[in-house]
Amino acid sequence: MAARRTTRKATRTYSKKAQQTVASAMRRKKRGTLRSGRSGRKVTSRKQAIAIGLSEARKKGAKVPPRRTSSR
Repeated sequence: MAARRTTRKATRTYSKKAQQTVASAMRRKKRGTLRSGRSGRKVTSRKQAIAIGLSEARKKGAKVPPRRTSSR
C-alpha cells in the first residue's frame, strides 16, 4: 500500500513582533481603549482589532504579509 502524503495548507507567516502587536491590540480592545482611525470610535469588532494590530505591525517594520486586494 502506498504511503499517504498529507498536503499542507498554505499558512501566512507572521513574525513574533507582529504577533505581539496583534495581541496588544486585542488586549486594548478588551479593555475598551482601542480606537479606530480619524473618527476615534471605540473598536468592538474582533476582526477590526486584528486588522489594526497588523497595520501597526507593518508600520513598525515587522514581517507581515501584504494586505489582501479585492478582486473586482
